[in-house]
Amino acid sequence: MNTTEILSCFLLDSKPVSCEPYGNGHINSTFLVTTDKGTRYILQRLNEEAFKDVPALMENISGIARFLAAKAKETGGACHVLPPVETKDGLTYVHVTEDGDAAPGYYRVTPFAEHSICLEKPESDEDFYRCAIAFGTFISELADYPAETLHETIPNFHNTPDRYRILHESLERARKNPELTHRVLDAAGEIAFALEREASAGKLQQLRDAGELPTRVTHNDTKLNNVLLDEDSRSLLYVIDLDTVMPGLSLYDYGDCIRFGAATAAEDEQDLTKVHCDLHLFEVFTRGFLESCKGLTDLEIELLPEGARTITLELGVRFLTDWLDGDKYFATKYPGHNLDRCRAQFALAADMEANMEKMKEIVNELSGN
Repeated sequence: MNTTEILSCFLLDSKPVSCEPYGNGHINSTFLVTTDKGTRYILQRLNEEAFKDVPALMENISGIARFLAAKAKETGGACHVLPPVETKDGLTYVHVTEDGDAAPGYYRVTPFAEHSICLEKPESDEDFYRCAIAFGTFISELADYPAETLHETIPNFHNTPDRYRILHESLERARKNPELTHRVLDAAGEIAFALEREASAGKLQQLRDAGELPTRVTHNDTKLNNVLLDEDSRSLLYVIDLDTVMPGLSLYDYGDCIRFGAATAAEDEQDLTKVHCDLHLFEVFTRGFLESCKGLTDLEIELLPEGARTITLELGVRFLTDWLDGDKYFATKYPGHNLDRCRAQFALAADMEANMEKMKEIVNELSGN
C-alpha cells in the first residue's frame, strides 16, 4: 500500500491532496495531511518496538476519548483530547503488512488542532501553570473511568522497584562482560548513588500495592510539549500523545512534569552545578495542579514532593541501566551521553532531597494543610 491508499481507508472529510513529514517526535513517524477542502489531519505510523500491542493501545485511547466527549456533552464543557478518526470498517487504525511505498506497520489518523501552539519549554510562569491545569484536569476528569479496564501499553513503565530489578540484572551482566566492565568503573559513583536510594525509591509503589495510594488513569508522559494551548489566549486546548495512558499514580504524572519543567538545566547537562529544581516554578506548577486535580487524597497531596524525587531518580536509573547495557534503548548523540543524562538526573534528585522540607512547606501552604 501507499500513503494515499492508507488514507483512503479513513473517514476523512474529502480527498487528501498532500502528506508531508511533521514535527520532531522520536517515537512515532508523523505526517501532516491536507484535504482538498483545506481540512488538516495528523497521520502517524506507530512504533511497534515501543508499543507491542497497538490494537490494545488504540482501544485505550478510543475508550478515553468517547468517555471524555460524553462527559463534555453532558456538562457543556470542552473535551480536551482529540478522538482518533475511524476507518470505513469501524476501526481506529490500518495495519499494513505487505511491502510497498509505505512502510509496514500500524497507521492512525487524528484531527489537526488548528490555532494551537506546542511549547518545548515554558516561556512564562503562566505557560507552566497552564500545563499543570492540563494534566491535573486530565486526571480529574478521568477519576471515574474504570482504570482496571485499560491495557498496560508498556508494562511496569513507572514501577520503580522493577526498574531497580532491571538495573541489578544489567549491572551483573556488565561485570561479566569484558567489553562493558569499564562502564561499571566509569559509573561507580552513580551506581552507589542509585543503590543507596533503592529502598526509599520503592516507597510509592509499595503504597500503591498496599492500596494506600489509589490507582488512577494517568498520562505517564507529562512533558509540556504534550499539551496544546490556544495560540492567542494560551488556554488549554488538548492533552495529546495518549499512547502511554494507563493505570498509574497521580504522583508520577505530577512529578515528571516537575522534573522536566522546573529543572534549571537540560536533561543531559554536563555542568552539574547548573542542575537544580527551581522552587518558584515548583510552586507555580503545584498551585495549578492542586487547583485542577480534584479529589486527591491527603496522602497523595502529602507525597507530591516525593513523587517528583522518585520519578527523577527512576529516570536516572533507566539512563544508568542503558549505559551499562551499551546504549541500546535511548538514542545517544555522543559516547557517554547516557551517563551524562544519568548524572544530571541524579544531581536533580539530590537537589530535591536537599530542598524536600521547603517543597513540603509549599505543598502544605497551597493545599491548606
